[in-house]
Amino acid sequence: MDLGIAGRTALVCASSKGLGLACAASLAREGVAVTMTARGGEVLEAAAQRIREQTGATIRTVVGDITTAEGRALALAACPQPDILVTNAGGPKPGDFREWSREDWIAAIDANMLTPIELIKATVDGMMARGFGRIVNITSGAVKAPIDILGLSNGARSGLTGFVAGLARTTVARNVTINNLLPGPFETDRLLTTAAASARASGKSADEILAARRAANPAGRFGHPDEFGDACAWLCSARAGFVTGQNLLMDGGAYPGTY
Repeated sequence: MDLGIAGRTALVCASSKGLGLACAASLAREGVAVTMTARGGEVLEAAAQRIREQTGATIRTVVGDITTAEGRALALAACPQPDILVTNAGGPKPGDFREWSREDWIAAIDANMLTPIELIKATVDGMMARGFGRIVNITSGAVKAPIDILGLSNGARSGLTGFVAGLARTTVARNVTINNLLPGPFETDRLLTTAAASARASGKSADEILAARRAANPAGRFGHPDEFGDACAWLCSARAGFVTGQNLLMDGGAYPGTY
């Protein structure tokens, strides 16, 4: 399927590795010129070069922390009028809510709720004026099925989800959609971090935790980042203009509910 976005421009945040990288790569394969951001310059540039070699797409890199005003300013200076915005930021630390300070909560809300909102605020009006825009927020399957040790993420990302639910209905008439992608267990560094935290809490090894999670998933495996990236590319496509305000859960069937 031709997704109809060749020649478009995209800003993909926190995209030097993991699911952000997968989204950048999938968009580049569709002929999108992508601006990638991350805090680590060396890893970011290496990832960008791989995508350039694999796709021939135009890839820019911006080194900075997207969760700060300075980092967002650098990203938007490099890509001031994106047709596509993919928001993403590393999840907050796992643990017991009794151990989290007010500062921990503020940091989580800043990174996983307010940062996407600031980026949307900076780009959505231009998208509407041009008559095309696709915004995808990488959130978490924990929004749909909360995970006890990820309370900071559960709270901050749920706040973003509620915000998007209202805004997405006001932009779609101008061909600007806003959706959320909710990853379950994908083969990323974040998965290893949460497994290590569970291992410390349970007394089991991280390998035991990971093996049990694979076995418990209806798919019998973890997701591959490329699968996530391709779903993101479709939501960003010209073919998805009638999809807005939705939360696409990608978890191998782990969520047991009907709705």
